[in-house]
Amino acid sequence: MKRALIIGAAGFVGDYLIKHLANDLKMEVHATKLPHEQLDESLAKVYNLNILEKQEVVDLLFKVRPDYIFHLAAQSSVGVAWKNPQLTIDVNIKGSVNVMDAIRELYYKPRVLLIGSGEEYGHIKPGETPINEENNLRPGNIYAATKACQNMIGSIYAKAYDMDLMLVRAFNHIGPNQLPLFVVADFCKQVVEIEKGLREPVMRVGNLKAMRDFSDVRDVVRAYALLIEKGEQGETYNVGSGHAIAIQDVLDLILSKSTAKITVEVDPAKIRPVDVPIIEADTSKINKITGWKTEIPLATTIEETLNYWREKINE
Repeated sequence: MKRALIIGAAGFVGDYLIKHLANDLKMEVHATKLPHEQLDESLAKVYNLNILEKQEVVDLLFKVRPDYIFHLAAQSSVGVAWKNPQLTIDVNIKGSVNVMDAIRELYYKPRVLLIGSGEEYGHIKPGETPINEENNLRPGNIYAATKACQNMIGSIYAKAYDMDLMLVRAFNHIGPNQLPLFVVADFCKQVVEIEKGLREPVMRVGNLKAMRDFSDVRDVVRAYALLIEKGEQGETYNVGSGHAIAIQDVLDLILSKSTAKITVEVDPAKIRPVDVPIIEADTSKINKITGWKTEIPLATTIEETLNYWREKINE
């Protein structure tokens, strides 16, 4: 039985990845969180870990001896990164280097997946869409810059230290249980609060013209599991739907699934200092090596996310 370690499993993706590895792939799963975080221990052995303390990482790796390591730990909100650049740099760059250095100290070579972001591509020029892994990186925000740096360092480690390390640029992934720091969860939560009479029937939104590539989180964790098994050392892979959709169209889809009469207003506080007009993935590379593609329609994900918030707010 393969033994997997998920570093930073208490976030949105971690719970879905634990379930996929344990239930669908029958792996022995180990997972880390910060002391203040909560994580279901029914499917995984759970440990507290601060990746900014390298010795903690070293000690855990020698204890668990995983075959596969998924590095999910990150400060992953673009909005938070604008407000707290130092934290984002510490976690996303220094923390990742601590993990890679700890892995180098092992006496064997586990397969490692470093999770980055489609935001790394940044300002995409006309003719570059859909964007492939060889495209120039022009990060347009602090979060994207830290993830681009992680990717470059990871690529160097894979070659210089012969680490069995693969890299991902994951585009927007959504689904039930995502924090409302992110656009689809935010919209769905606002709609449900309006349905329940908890707020006035006005939705406050940011830039609706931006186009983004959305995938269901359950499709994304399938991609991660396939890549850690079949990915090639030192290579970067896009994970996305391959289709960009305007935030306005996403909002319209959400509103169409609500019976409430809702007015939409732009909130200047939700406008980012810099916003990339379009981000769309070319997923031919991951498809060729693993056969992976998205399976869950956007409309299904949105309906399930709305129902998640309806149940949560009822509680």
